[in-house]
Amino acid sequence: MAFPPRPPRGTFNPRFKKEQQQEHRTNHMIRVPEVRLVGENIEVGVYPLAEAIKIAQSQELDLVEISPGAVPPVCRIIDYNKFLYEEKKKKKEMKAKSKTSEVKEIRFTPNTDEHDFEFKTKHAEKFLLDGNKVKAHVQFKGRAIMFKERGEVLLLKFADRLKDVGALEGMPKMEGKRMLVMFAPKAQKKKSSSSELGRLIKEPPVVEKADVVEKGDNTDTAENS
Repeated sequence: MAFPPRPPRGTFNPRFKKEQQQEHRTNHMIRVPEVRLVGENIEVGVYPLAEAIKIAQSQELDLVEISPGAVPPVCRIIDYNKFLYEEKKKKKEMKAKSKTSEVKEIRFTPNTDEHDFEFKTKHAEKFLLDGNKVKAHVQFKGRAIMFKERGEVLLLKFADRLKDVGALEGMPKMEGKRMLVMFAPKAQKKKSSSSELGRLIKEPPVVEKADVVEKGDNTDTAENS
């Protein structure tokens, strides 16, 4: 049985060609007759493409197309590698800022002692300051379900301790054999000088007292004379 003819050797196979894919067109990759140049150290305006490339080469920089949809396309003369580094850095910072919050869980029992309560409260404060939500619950096992009031008191005490860093999203409620509450992180406000101002108002300067005493002494002297 005859086999189908093989393709001639030396033909181009696109699978073996790896071209670097750039996010922006640069220099001779730009295929338009003219571009609008913007940026520093350049007279803003419309230039023929060849002239714009010459200007970039004279500054040992790259002609980068930043708005291909404009007519004509908008370009800047910059160091493309440095530009990519700055863009990557900005994206990384934005990703870090837009970190999704997690729900951290704190578990108590009706008989949680004071030491354990303090330990878990400090962890909850840290979770909230990091921008995470906190779900706290009291687990009732067996006959412990008889002490639901004790669990409610414990969770309200927990909420009072977290009032500066967390917002209580609702009163304690039962779900099966658990009583739970949820806290959302509060926006941290910058400390103002109002407390210092209040302290100064409450504590009048000592000089004022001295003035009063001095006036009193003068009055006494006047009366004696």
